[in-house]
Amino acid sequence: MLGLLLVLCSLRAWISTLIFGTNSSNPITRSGKKLPPGPVPLPIIGSLFELGNKPNESLAKLAKKYGPLMTLKLGTVTTIVASSATTAREVLQTHDQALAGRTVGEAVRSLNHYQASLVFLPPYSQWRNLRKLCNNQIFTAQRLDAGESLRRQKVRELVAHVRQSAQLSRPVNIGQVAFATTLNLISNTVFSIDLVRPESDKAQDFKAMLWEMMVEAGKPNISDYFPILRPLDLQGIKRRMTIQLRKLYKVFDELIDQRLNSRASLPSSPTKNNDLLDVLLDHFQGNNSSEFGRSDIKSFLADIFAAGTDTNTTTVEWAMAELIRNPDSMAKVQSELQENISEGKPVEESDVAQLPYLQAVVKETLRLHPPVPLLIPHKAETEVEIYGFTVPKDAQVLVNAWAIVRDPSIWTNPNSFVPERFLGSSRIDVKGRDFELIPFGAGRRICPGMPLALRMAHLMLASLLQWFDWKLEGGINPKEMDMADKFGVTLQKAQPLRAIPLEVTRSRCLMSNTESLENNSSEFQSEKYIR
Repeated sequence: MLGLLLVLCSLRAWISTLIFGTNSSNPITRSGKKLPPGPVPLPIIGSLFELGNKPNESLAKLAKKYGPLMTLKLGTVTTIVASSATTAREVLQTHDQALAGRTVGEAVRSLNHYQASLVFLPPYSQWRNLRKLCNNQIFTAQRLDAGESLRRQKVRELVAHVRQSAQLSRPVNIGQVAFATTLNLISNTVFSIDLVRPESDKAQDFKAMLWEMMVEAGKPNISDYFPILRPLDLQGIKRRMTIQLRKLYKVFDELIDQRLNSRASLPSSPTKNNDLLDVLLDHFQGNNSSEFGRSDIKSFLADIFAAGTDTNTTTVEWAMAELIRNPDSMAKVQSELQENISEGKPVEESDVAQLPYLQAVVKETLRLHPPVPLLIPHKAETEVEIYGFTVPKDAQVLVNAWAIVRDPSIWTNPNSFVPERFLGSSRIDVKGRDFELIPFGAGRRICPGMPLALRMAHLMLASLLQWFDWKLEGGINPKEMDMADKFGVTLQKAQPLRAIPLEVTRSRCLMSNTESLENNSSEFQSEKYIR
């Protein structure tokens, strides 16, 4: 059976070659319009072997040969890849509406998750309703301000946990404690409870479950490139994704049942926590489950938990790794905190505006280690033209954010960690307006959780640096630290960062804030370096 399918696919590829041609410098569509250039596709598989284990890096190399807008044939799927700030602007701004669709992989079809996924729904009525729910109920400035005390509490619990480790000279798994802190923040926002304790077995299991989902969702899947093979699930991706989703949905079901039982016990005046679950249940019951039922709630929450925890965790872990590896930068952040925060006073969210070097560190971390290196794949709802090339209807469209932040025409020393590039006259931000740096995407599909993610990343990082110095476990030289990453939907550190915290005192010998920020070299402050 499989052999027959491959023969049919091969015949189709051969016919396509005869009709469309294979000249990589000037591929022609059936209507005579030009596709962007790209590698000559092999029969059947196209350019699948070009992707490798790290598609973001492989596609960046191909872009150097074929240009910032290129075409790849991945099995039966025509894929357009934007690898520069200018082509990203065309995809995410100029042609935002036409290219705002989503390609839905087999992994996210597990348990029909995509049918109520804010990430993967097409930009139609249900997506607009969920987006409105996020914008009006979860991530508004008013809601975020109201949740500041909760974030403060969770971060202080993080500091208390790290302090215990410092007193015992015990190493801390930075990614693990950052994950637990973020997970409990989200679970309190949604369910009004903590789900885990830092570095507990449950926290590790939860982190492994959500990361496995990210890995499976981001892994190249032959079923996506040859839809006729979907029922076979040859790589087992959908099966593994289903296992992890069921585990997560089981947690959600138990908490939803508890809340519904609580409401049913007092039907005339049900007790409400005024958390996100109450908002969703009110919406669910108000619609009589015709448009938004329990399965939709679980899919929606799965997106929030997976995306929310992973982005913050990876950002904080990468930032700490880079700072430990670059002690001068670490000293500058700590000096800035010492100069601007009163002795004994924990750093607050309102202090971040007065901490430009801390902000620069977060920006530089998001630049060098973008959480979602290829963003989430877009889909062309209609045919569009970009720089004289055709993006055909239904094509998959990728934006290689990882390649953009390593573009030497934009960034000097792009592979180096240099927060100073964001000081002085630099106005580049991460909020989707500057296409040189789009870690959260841009346009209508920009990550709705960006405001919360930025608040949490700054607060957690500042708190870990305000109270503690850090050294690597086992006396490893920071310059010899393994900085390799592993590819999923997001980029995690391949080797978890384990570091020993050392409580600091106000008398520690650090350069003053003025010296650390004003005495940067003229090269760092030049417009050339910043841009």
